[in-house]
Amino acid sequence: METFLEFLREVLKGIIRESSAYIFRKHMIEDKKTTQRRRKHKGGSKK
Repeated sequence: METFLEFLREVLKGIIRESSAYIFRKHMIEDKKTTQRRRKHKGGSKK
């Protein structure tokens, strides 16, 4: 029974670690994308 609880504890640690890393990465990426980029003007003559 004790080994099962240790296994369950390790599984929960892994899940929490992966989910927190995912949330952290998502927030870092969203913060970088908040600045809007200008579109490049197309050159050449327009007729």
